[in-house]
Amino acid sequence: MTRALVSGGTSTIGRAICLELARQGFHIIVLGYQHPEIAAETVKHIHQTGGSAESIICDIRDTGETRTTLETLLENGPIQVIVNNAGYSYDGPMAGMDETQWRHVIEVNLNGFFNVTQPLLLPMIRTRWGRVITISSLSGMIGRKGQTNYAAAKAGLHGASKSLASEVASRGITVNVVAPGLIESPAISHAFTQEHIENLVPMKRAGTPEEVAHIVAFLASDKAAYISGQIIGVNGAMAS
Repeated sequence: MTRALVSGGTSTIGRAICLELARQGFHIIVLGYQHPEIAAETVKHIHQTGGSAESIICDIRDTGETRTTLETLLENGPIQVIVNNAGYSYDGPMAGMDETQWRHVIEVNLNGFFNVTQPLLLPMIRTRWGRVITISSLSGMIGRKGQTNYAAAKAGLHGASKSLASEVASRGITVNVVAPGLIESPAISHAFTQEHIENLVPMKRAGTPEEVAHIVAFLASDKAAYISGQIIGVNGAMAS
């Protein structure tokens, strides 16, 4: 069974991705950090619905810890689908932003991408089939006031993914980015009223985590074998 690792697997979008990929027949590795109980619940749900899954807890900001964790997983064979979903935001105007705000966001979003993806590439390349799918943000496409750190990290993922796509294209590996806009979650519900969402989004609603997960599942499938190096927005026409 092909294994798919989902970092940030305990977030609202991450959990939806795990469940959808499990429905598509992948063995799911739910990688979380702060909420091991959510990772365990997701694994339990996948098992109860006939799927295959396990969870691991790791701080992807820590290069050594992440590499050790992944090397243990690789003892059971290559991981051929990577979904880099782990993310973190610490908003504020750049004029008042301190170094911690800047570095922490970069460490999770951009360095985490490297720490998770790099150790898994050579085993994936040897199989001559793989998928690297990174969850970015509308902020990385068009920028957003108060998110210079977050937008910088997400835009960095776009460039890294395009470059990596060229490096591994001849090995049957695709590399793509999914960039959601406003997606239903507790954080969005807290930060935006329905009226605000309707004013911001041409489709007059927030997207659902499942709508993001469906795109990820498609990119992970053989049907998307000729799609690589792309930034795919899921944003209700907020950006084109």
